[in-house]
Amino acid sequence: MKTLLTLLVWALLLILCWPLAVLVLIAWPFLWLLSIPFRIVATVMEALLAFLRAVLFLPARLLGYRE
Repeated sequence: MKTLLTLLVWALLLILCWPLAVLVLIAWPFLWLLSIPFRIVATVMEALLAFLRAVLFLPARLLGYRE
């Protein structure tokens, strides 16, 4: 559904302003490549926070607390 919506928005942009649509089509892979380091950092931060949560809740789990 998201892909179809993206395609429809791009087609509308192509009809209204084709140079901008072509620029978006060319720039999109470069923007995707630039976002990769931020995705890696976000994954590492999520893993770190999950580890910290596990360490902080370890005493409660050892004492038998269950959610």
